[in-house]
Amino acid sequence: MKKTSVFIGGYLWLIFFCCSISGQDFKTIQDGIEYAEMTREIDKLPVKINLLRLDLTKVRLDVVHAMDAAIGTETTSSIAKRHGAFAAVNAGFFRLDKSIFAGDAAGVLKIDGKLLSEPFGNRIALFIKNTPQTSAVEFLRFDLSQSIKLKSNRFQIDGVNRQRKDNDLILFTPEFHGTTLTDSDGLEIIVQNGKISRILDGRGSSPIPSNGFVLSVAGKLRETILRTAKVGKKINLEINGSDLKSSVFPAIIDSSYYLAEDIVGGVPQLIKNGVIEITWEQEKSSKEFVETKHPRTAVAKLKDGKFLMVTVDGRSEASGGIGLQSLAEILLELGAADAMNFDGGGSTTMFLDGKVVNKPSDKEGERKVSDAILVFPRRKN
Repeated sequence: MKKTSVFIGGYLWLIFFCCSISGQDFKTIQDGIEYAEMTREIDKLPVKINLLRLDLTKVRLDVVHAMDAAIGTETTSSIAKRHGAFAAVNAGFFRLDKSIFAGDAAGVLKIDGKLLSEPFGNRIALFIKNTPQTSAVEFLRFDLSQSIKLKSNRFQIDGVNRQRKDNDLILFTPEFHGTTLTDSDGLEIIVQNGKISRILDGRGSSPIPSNGFVLSVAGKLRETILRTAKVGKKINLEINGSDLKSSVFPAIIDSSYYLAEDIVGGVPQLIKNGVIEITWEQEKSSKEFVETKHPRTAVAKLKDGKFLMVTVDGRSEASGGIGLQSLAEILLELGAADAMNFDGGGSTTMFLDGKVVNKPSDKEGERKVSDAILVFPRRKN
């Protein structure tokens, strides 16, 4: 909040006023954290928008998964409160059902340098690199080619920390669960310190070692891998053809991926280099998803270097939701250089200073989600 002084009627008055972007008032809630509410009329319906503008030299961003694991769900406010965050929004798309695999990220998720879920559909993702001075952010689209090497044979990995299906080769890391939660129709190879320690055929739900991982395979590759794998033999993990020197991710695909502490995927990109560029076709989304007026959650990097987190309420008389073209236009008006869309609908939630400040659309209230972006005031040296 800024302060100025003027003379009126011979008296000196101190006048306080809020920072403004395109006529929108932001109030400083804490050093580096500004908040605003705005209402727009779109197609003769009110649309309520909540905004958090963050100075990344004064706050830290972290991506956290529900229950601090690779599966499971939890409300955004619960995730934030457990970790002592000052603010938060929901983030990536996820498996939403009543199975034990609920909360599995539907796209890339990397937390604290460890890959919890593989990318899907070459979709846009938020990269976060934390240093003592700042949280650097990038918006990138990428894909992964993952494989294992046994002797001279190379086998493609189909997924990371998710339910194994027919003809799948899945990598399970310690962040997933205590066991692989698989049935007995497959083969599981336990790897510790880079070497095969056990081979379990036809048993399922194998324990995942803290110093390694489990490879679980069903279908066509099962017999081939069973003939190739031997206890005590070295096994190599590869990403895009690069041999990994550690038994558990992080993985090297390029410098941005390697340096990023956290990565969380969304869909689609909204703005690139100050221009609206909604890449739903390239990211295997749908025109209906882009055009329908839903509750939305989005993030943007502003031209002045600050970071914007946005929620738009919907599915009510008080707020009708928003299509992604209109959302991108508002973000551009607010100074966005780059922006992307996250999970919306009933998931859309903004938490600030101990409470939820938007109106989640589910009748039951705040929805349990997979992961969230948390905001922490940066400690002063």
